[in-house]
Amino acid sequence: MNLPNKLVVFRIALIPFFLFFFLRAVPGESMFRVIALVIFLLAAITDYWDGYFARKWGMVTSFGKLMDPLADKMLVASALVALAARQELSAWVVVIVLCREFLVTGLRQLAIENGSGIISASIWGKLKTVIQMTMISCLVAGMGVPGLFGQFGFIVAQVLIYATVIITVFSAIDYVRDYKKAGAGT
Repeated sequence: MNLPNKLVVFRIALIPFFLFFFLRAVPGESMFRVIALVIFLLAAITDYWDGYFARKWGMVTSFGKLMDPLADKMLVASALVALAARQELSAWVVVIVLCREFLVTGLRQLAIENGSGIISASIWGKLKTVIQMTMISCLVAGMGVPGLFGQFGFIVAQVLIYATVIITVFSAIDYVRDYKKAGAGT
């Protein structure tokens, strides 16, 4: 197992620790939120580094191609569901993001089975990842909780939520278009 693959496994291993601390944070107790945020940021950063090292050192593997996107989806899904469970994020936002992830995963599998190969992430997919991770980080920090960061923090959180939904939808549309363009949909 090379370093990029170890980072993918490490990201997955961090998820239960993130959930443990985030779900135990109580109003007025910021230490658990801070620990959860640090764990989430560490996991999110490994997403960048595993891909960087895999490409730079020529360590791209079948395991990495499969598990890297799944690890990302597991991290994002866990955080979104935890935020919804704490009523700090509306369920409709979680459903839209998760539906996009299931759609893309399904289309990727179909493209491989149809011999079209792997459809690379577009700029919309990369932007989607950045905005989702930013939104989740801000919400884990407590910016979506009225009063915790003041009115400005709450407004910033709301803007990030709606921006995430919009970019996630555009990313899904872009992925379907690329899937069709690759001839996988015929």
